[in-house]
Amino acid sequence: MINKKVHSVQEALSGVKDNMTFMLGGFGLCGIPENSIAELVRLGVKNVTCISNNAGVDDFGLGLLLQNHQIKKMISSYVGENDEFERQMLSGELDVELVPQGTLAERCRAAQGGFPAFYTPAGYGTEVAEGKETREFNGKMYVLEEAFKADFAFVKAWKGDEAGNLIFKGTARNFNPCMCGAAKITVAEVEELVPAGELNPDHVHIPGIFVQRIFQGKKFEKRIEQRTVRQRT
Repeated sequence: MINKKVHSVQEALSGVKDNMTFMLGGFGLCGIPENSIAELVRLGVKNVTCISNNAGVDDFGLGLLLQNHQIKKMISSYVGENDEFERQMLSGELDVELVPQGTLAERCRAAQGGFPAFYTPAGYGTEVAEGKETREFNGKMYVLEEAFKADFAFVKAWKGDEAGNLIFKGTARNFNPCMCGAAKITVAEVEELVPAGELNPDHVHIPGIFVQRIFQGKKFEKRIEQRTVRQRT
């Protein structure tokens, strides 16, 4: 029986080093690999490149790595609610590559599927296309985008089994599934880890072939980035 279970986040992140490129799932603060990020902070790795939709907030998520100046480059689709991200970008301390959100997802999927590159109309005629190959298809111009190359992908799922099969819950099915298998090593942290064979195959979103290490996370805060409520009348 295939068993990809590791017993701690420390074991899951074995081999992480300075100057690596990491993919991190999540959208805002939804579905982010909280335990893996906390361990990256503890390890103090430096000069890393992070591929993620955004960089959390100032005191949570990837914002913690930014606070420690551990990130050399962010590849993301927007700055979000992170003031430190904005400050470092505008001051030139942080190298930032802003990518259209659909292109970001597709560059992950291309890496997952083993495709070196793909054409997309997004960004043609803008700064996004500068220095990139363009080509016309059926009277429309497209930009050639390369698949990402990452050392580790850190994802968060609701439930998984020891063979690495994953089920995502609700909005956590954002960038997490397309990052599985898109790096040399995929680390999945889950809220509930069960023995292989216990998951209904019809419910599995990502098969274990895309995951190298899986562990049960602890203390998921699941913060909300912004909460707006209606005042009583």
